[in-house]
Amino acid sequence: MPAERLDQRSNKRNKSHRQTFVLSLSVRLSASDTDGPFLETDTVSTRARERLMFNPMSSLRTRSSAALQGCWTIMIPLGGAKGSFLVCLGISTLICSLIYLRAWTQTELQPQVGANGCRSFSDRCEAFLPRVEEGLIWRNRDCQVDSYIHNNHLTCSQLIADLHFITKPLSQEELDYPLAFILTVHKELQLLLRLLRAIYAPQNVYCIHIDAKAPQDYQQMVRRLVACLPNVFLSSQSETVTYAGFSRLQADIHCMRDLEHSKVGWKKLINLCGQDFPVQSNLELVRYMQSKMWKDRNMTPGIKQPASMRHRTQLQHKEITGSHVGLKGWGKKKGHPPQNMQLYFGTAYYALTRGFVNFVLKSRVAQDLLEWSKDTYSPDEHYWATLNHLKAPGNHVDGGWEGDIRAIKWQDQEGTVHSGCKGRYVRNICIYGIEDLPWIIKRNSMFANKFESSTFPESLDCLEQWHRRKVLRQATVPIDPEWLLAVPYPIPTSKTNSSGGQGNTLNRSFSEHEDVRGLIV
Repeated sequence: MPAERLDQRSNKRNKSHRQTFVLSLSVRLSASDTDGPFLETDTVSTRARERLMFNPMSSLRTRSSAALQGCWTIMIPLGGAKGSFLVCLGISTLICSLIYLRAWTQTELQPQVGANGCRSFSDRCEAFLPRVEEGLIWRNRDCQVDSYIHNNHLTCSQLIADLHFITKPLSQEELDYPLAFILTVHKELQLLLRLLRAIYAPQNVYCIHIDAKAPQDYQQMVRRLVACLPNVFLSSQSETVTYAGFSRLQADIHCMRDLEHSKVGWKKLINLCGQDFPVQSNLELVRYMQSKMWKDRNMTPGIKQPASMRHRTQLQHKEITGSHVGLKGWGKKKGHPPQNMQLYFGTAYYALTRGFVNFVLKSRVAQDLLEWSKDTYSPDEHYWATLNHLKAPGNHVDGGWEGDIRAIKWQDQEGTVHSGCKGRYVRNICIYGIEDLPWIIKRNSMFANKFESSTFPESLDCLEQWHRRKVLRQATVPIDPEWLLAVPYPIPTSKTNSSGGQGNTLNRSFSEHEDVRGLIV
């Protein structure tokens, strides 16, 4: 930690207690800045975070003043400790510079917000939206989607209509090939809602696993949403999920057990996390699953475990519940896998046949491998791929990295697979910015990962509109106007009451026989 390093340095140089106090307080001021609203935290409310995000300069002045005031306050009792003051002033200047740069960056990233709280689309989003007549611009119909769930006065029918869920199968082809989905989530209610809305179809079935450590209000809101959708349910068991832990694998298996008893005759099972978003429509997924390559096969991309990954399964690991996974003891070795099976390493994402899911839940070899994997690192990255190379239903013994399940920009692939992340990297994975969308759309993977609605809302806004437009264009049934996520409205003028006019336009009703296909071409 910075404070510890500074304290060690001051002890080595035999600085006075006053100087150590000055440096420690300066670091504390710095730490309080980095814990501010520009970082994604579960303790800061979304509304408070947005206020600071959209008014970064006011926050900048407040925190800069606090840092400088701290130095002047300390200087009074120090008297002639001029060196301490200069050090404190230098650190505070650095803090202010970092805050300014962060505030400037966030100001550039955040789209404008209308008087009614609704985000308008940026100019960079025009390429992903249909053209409209001169004098009109596109505007979202729902401004804060999670606020609808908080409204306890809405009936389920009102909630689903206001959130623009598609409530009818869009084609016979999709109706005849229902899909099952597993969603493992723990934060960002708005992102979960928009993901579920994008992949939702009444003929499919959805199991949502909520991390047991997720905030209670988050869990309550998800339960309220699920209660309004008859083909969506929560997993019967909830894990406290740890990154790279066995609990992540166990969460999927809980949902698999629940889906096995579903009355829906689903054909393939796809798993998602809360920061995924679809690129392909439901119709495209159905066709991809039924293609010659994948009709009766599982999609679990992976290869023989490379030497660089062997430590994950050769050494015993311990999961610190809800925190992290580390080595057990001093690198205690594990025994060989059951039946000395060859391990394969791949991704945690898959598309599985129903027969394979039954194999996972009931076969002895799958249960033995599951038990053996409990003290490995990130077992979901070897479990599915390894089983798929055995004699299992839908197996792909000679499979490799086939199956384009996810569009992910890995940091170590920059310059080869992609030209860089236009958002930011977190744990070696790109959090997409709006300028990443052309790459995502061109790849046309099943899904893209990762998105954050709190830090880069524009990328999700634009991709969501582009995706819904494609979904509705492919429909073979009449389009319900409530399925539109955005509508064109007049560009505000100085004479327009932006709050009232905007609200009336966004909530405009459509006549029963009005043709809305012109809004999606």
